[in-house]
Amino acid sequence: MFLHLGKDVVVPIKNIIGIIDIASIEKSKDSKAFFKISEEEGFVQKISDEKIKSCVITEELQKKDKGAQKIVKTVIYYSPISSTTLQKRANFLDDIHSSDEIYVK
Repeated sequence: MFLHLGKDVVVPIKNIIGIIDIASIEKSKDSKAFFKISEEEGFVQKISDEKIKSCVITEELQKKDKGAQKIVKTVIYYSPISSTTLQKRANFLDDIHSSDEIYVK
């Protein structure tokens, strides 16, 4: 299942580590520092020019070649969609998936 983060950006739900409200980040000195460093290191992707309402932290496991060590790629998306809406969408998709499993059994 995928979660739409805004514009044309979708991510697999299994890759989502956290969905954070931007207001809560602005209240914490440590969170501000973390996201500033993340931007400087190139981990952040801003989805649109609209006001940022949430941050979605994702990790994707990437394999280079057979036998090679696996690499984890971290991407933080700045989304114009509120964290509450994103969470509702994610739970809605989980509910649908859970319902499908019940009927399959």
